[in-house]
Amino acid sequence: MRSHEPETAPPENVSPAPEPRLPALARAWDSDLAHAFRSSPVAMLSALIALTMIGAAVLAPLIAPQNPFNPAELNLMEGMTRPGQANEFTGRSFLFGSDPQGRDMLSAVLYGARVSLLVGAASVAFSAVFGVVLGLMAGYLGGRVEAIIMRIADIQLSFPAILIALLIFGVARGVIPPAQQEDATLILLILAIGLSNWAQYARTVRGSTLIEKGKEYVQAARVIRRPAFVIMLRHILPNVMGPVTVIATINLALAIIEEATLSFLGVGMPPTQPSLGTLIRVGQQFLFSGEWWILFFPALMLVLLALAINLIGDWLRDALNPRLK
Repeated sequence: MRSHEPETAPPENVSPAPEPRLPALARAWDSDLAHAFRSSPVAMLSALIALTMIGAAVLAPLIAPQNPFNPAELNLMEGMTRPGQANEFTGRSFLFGSDPQGRDMLSAVLYGARVSLLVGAASVAFSAVFGVVLGLMAGYLGGRVEAIIMRIADIQLSFPAILIALLIFGVARGVIPPAQQEDATLILLILAIGLSNWAQYARTVRGSTLIEKGKEYVQAARVIRRPAFVIMLRHILPNVMGPVTVIATINLALAIIEEATLSFLGVGMPPTQPSLGTLIRVGQQFLFSGEWWILFFPALMLVLLALAINLIGDWLRDALNPRLK
């Protein structure tokens, strides 16, 4: 005989199973910033161009047809070969042509872009860290600290950044012994460009810090006697990084152009470690003699790279601006 047992009702206090969390990549893809990026064809095209150029420069030792600064790989008979044409002596062709020493200009541009990107990225990182630290101190501590830092920033902003970089670079080279100047050029360029651009970060972070330090979470941290540097680094800094990211992106393009300007003026990278600016300086000597490609391709690389990064910075500024949403 079949027994009829009473059905047990599910407990009332059992909470439903939590929804599975999406992976970090999926959450990032569904974020507002990613949606704004997918909705902007200019931003996507600029990012594609910038990433392609940066990737080609980073992988230059693997993808470049030759090491243009290894004398063993150069052939003077292949000098001044026009782009896409076969050399009359060796029959070898170069996509971007060759220079008087027989260097493949495509390889030279890729290796030069590596140096320009290294100087630009390192100088932006240095100026951002330096400016953010001073801006946090000025905004949070106030008083004489704020007055001194902001007056120095005001004085520096009254001069063009290229003049500040030239002054710092010239003074530093005067201190270093002549035998070590060429080896120290890379570090000097990074310091000179970085020190010429810190004031923008300091002013922006100082203004944001003045707003953030009056909010409840900062007051609560003060009540429990958290140290000032802990409050600045762990509580205020994450909330002021949005504008810093935008400034750093735009300043990356400006730092690359500033490095190219210094190298073009002859106070930047030496010919043994050429950047795009050095290649442009060398190429302009052959422009009026008909060898246009020696100048054209490094200049084209510089313009496209700076333009792509600038457009990304403009998009990022609009995407992170809450007033435009």
